[in-house]
Parts: sequence; C-alpha cells; structure tokens
Amino acid sequence: MTKVKVLFVCLGNICRSPLAEAIFKDKIKRRNLDHLFVVDSCGTANYHVGDTPDPRTIANAKKNGVEIDHLGRQFGTRDFKDFDHILVMDSSNHSNVMRLLGDPAHAGKVAMMRNFDPTGFGHDVPDPYYGQERHFQEVFDILDRSTENFLDHLEKELKR
Repeated sequence: MTKVKVLFVCLGNICRSPLAEAIFKDKIKRRNLDHLFVVDSCGTANYHVGDTPDPRTIANAKKNGVEIDHLGRQFGTRDFKDFDHILVMDSSNHSNVMRLLGDPAHAGKVAMMRNFDPTGFGHDVPDPYYGQERHFQEVFDILDRSTENFLDHLEKELKR
C-alpha cells in the first residue's frame, strides 16, 4: 500500500508546523496508523534551517504529552511532488507556497490547516513566536482539533 505523505508548513518551521507534525504523528501512532503515513514539516523561509523547534514549542508539546523530534528545513518545489497533502498555517504561507507552484496539477494538494478546524474554518493558525505561554497553548489546541479532523478525513479516504 502506498503511504499517504503529509507536509505541514509555516514561516520558520520552529513553532506551528513542527508542532502540527508532532501532534499528527502522535495521533496516527495512537490509532495504529503510523505505517500508512510519511509526515514532515517545513518553513517557507530559511531562517531556522537545521535548528530544533522553539524551546517554548517543545515545552508546550511536552506539557500536552507530545514529543517533538524535528530539525527545521525550508519548503522547496520538490515538496509538491513528494507530498500528497500540504497544509499551511496561514494565508501568507499559502501565498508563499503557491508562488513556487510550477505544475498547476499540484495546486489541489495545498490547503489551509484550519480548513479542518470546526471552530475556525479558513482562518489562520496564529503565530505564537512573539507571544506568551497561553498563545502556544492556543496554537496547540487549534492544531489538536485540526489534525484530529484531518486524520478523520484521511481515514475515510483510505477506507474507500
């Protein structure tokens, strides 16, 4: 069976996208589906290539029972070919990703993360970088809901 390849994208790949990746990996592992997926994250900017996630992101994930194991990387045109689903955290990330789109056939792979959030369809996942702990927790909660619904959506597709 071909694995479903999922990529989460934010600006710097140290807050939102590595957290989304870690939460999603945790969910697929808990559902015994990890053998069906390849999951990664990246940023549209090259600010933090090779860096670990923000310490506040790591601490918040750990507080919520999720471990993060990731080094930052930048989004590239190859990602359109390598991934089935590219979930971006905000409209700016969406614009930056779509600017690199060479083959229009890949446009349908790109979606806003909160398109899977029942309480915030189409909205941005706020960037907590300049915020406080409560902002990191707010992002965790948004990503927890969104990845849960995204995984439910994918499970339905896999059963077809």
